[in-house]
Amino acid sequence: MSEPSFGDVTGEYLALRSAAAVVRPAHEIVWVRGPAAVSFLDGLLSQDIAGIPEGGVARSFLLEPGGKLASMVWVLRGPGEAGLAADPGGGEALAAALARFRFRVEATIEAGDPASEVWGPASAAVLESAGVEAPAGWGWDDAGPVAAMPLGGLPRYLVPAAVAARLVADGVRRAGSLAATTVRIEAGEPLMGIDIDGSTIPQETGLVGEAVSFTKGCYLGQELVARIDSRGRVNRHLRGLRMTANVIPPEGAAVVAGDLEAGTLTSVGESLALRAPVGLALLRREVGPGDPVEIRWEHGRTTAIVEEVPLDDFAGA
Repeated sequence: MSEPSFGDVTGEYLALRSAAAVVRPAHEIVWVRGPAAVSFLDGLLSQDIAGIPEGGVARSFLLEPGGKLASMVWVLRGPGEAGLAADPGGGEALAAALARFRFRVEATIEAGDPASEVWGPASAAVLESAGVEAPAGWGWDDAGPVAAMPLGGLPRYLVPAAVAARLVADGVRRAGSLAATTVRIEAGEPLMGIDIDGSTIPQETGLVGEAVSFTKGCYLGQELVARIDSRGRVNRHLRGLRMTANVIPPEGAAVVAGDLEAGTLTSVGESLALRAPVGLALLRREVGPGDPVEIRWEHGRTTAIVEEVPLDDFAGA
């Protein structure tokens, strides 16, 4: 887990939004390699893996057979290989989940080292100044893979830890978890194990348009995804919360609308751009954007307005 801050939360936040900063640890990559790597993953993941061009990057889900989330990944498609970038802490579980289905398949599964990331409008320029190409998709640097994985409208690049260390040595600011979590909330990106988990249905994340192909062949957990797509309704949605007072509630606080306990606050931060504390929560469908809610915890309460995600498109950042 990253340090909460490196001494200046405000400076770290502003660097992420208006310049560039290094965030670590970040995604963990699992490599699937071999003649059957692409066909193997196509039968498991929700994305059309074969349809991703070599050097391309796309979101995808690995689902349980019943259709709920096992992992949320970015796919780095290469020739005879694919890297799956899982959320922090998820690499080992992802590798184990894939291995359960590898029967007589010409492919190897290997968990790589945790990667770092560079976020912010100046990320590409910072990488180029360090002699690292900022790809449109992904490619190999001498130290390892570099991949474009945008955070909503904000540039974000996955980089090897050695590259991140070089950038910091060159004076690029580090950003701790307080600033990075706030920017992630603004972008409306859920984190596996924090905002979403094994009880979550893909359509609840708001990322189906990016992560699911409805034209490819069968894949693990497809039936539930297709059924919900045809019926068009889920019980919960990922929502943003903008607090109406300058009070930062704790993660785990209850979100209440009238007599209905609508959900739980899962991520929280203080947005300077929106001038309010903000959060993410999976809320029941009865509670929608524009609705007022109360945030309750053991020793306090505050109020908030429910909003669509993303909370900010970073225009002009």
